[in-house]
Amino acid sequence: MKKLTSLLLALVLVCACVGCGTPESESSGADVKSEGVMTYAEYVAAPLDSQVVIETYVQAKQSWWDNKATVYTQDKDGAYFLYNMACSEEDYAKLTPGTKIKVTGYKGEWSGEVEIMDATFEIQEGNYVATAEDVTALLGTEELINHQNKLVSFKGMTVEAAGKDASGNDVAFLYKWDASGQDGDDLYFNVSLNGTTYTFTVESYLCDNTTDVYKAVKELKIGDKIDMEGFLYWYEGANPHITSVTAAN
Repeated sequence: MKKLTSLLLALVLVCACVGCGTPESESSGADVKSEGVMTYAEYVAAPLDSQVVIETYVQAKQSWWDNKATVYTQDKDGAYFLYNMACSEEDYAKLTPGTKIKVTGYKGEWSGEVEIMDATFEIQEGNYVATAEDVTALLGTEELINHQNKLVSFKGMTVEAAGKDASGNDVAFLYKWDASGQDGDDLYFNVSLNGTTYTFTVESYLCDNTTDVYKAVKELKIGDKIDMEGFLYWYEGANPHITSVTAAN
């Protein structure tokens, strides 16, 4: 009888544990994929121009125009850049950070940036917001591209001259890559680590001139030590789209 009672108690405990799993909205994005949906590894292995079906979570919205949306998304395994995805203005408003969506489109590549094009989507139950992954040590390595489109961080970097102003003085940032722009355009600035200089960007469609990061970059001084967060966009090499700049700790 005691043995039977112990077995029943064990069974009750097992059932209780099964029922107390972490809800997906509080999980790390490690949800089970629906039937017919690719894992991130399967997406990476898929050839360019092939149709892909993924489930992912909105992290940030870059732009909406003519019923097309450009969105940064991510799950626990990797990130997906959705370019000009079919989207009504009403649905665009629903794509808040963490929103889970099922996306069907075609895998494409432009100047090194792998993205999903000609896509459609469905909003699903679930929520996940990524934490920035520190990839500072991967700058200049071949491994960095494996984190393409993720929310990442860079720490302890030094602001370098980005170019010269009209008077020939060194400046810490440029409006557009060639200094041909004005306030409201993309900002380009240079930072260095261990003697190597890298160019980072504040993409104005993602973070316009009313945002804290845009204002912070305009206040940078050559020699400042800074920490940054942003999305690891790719254009002829790493071209991070920075969303946060703070003084280095």
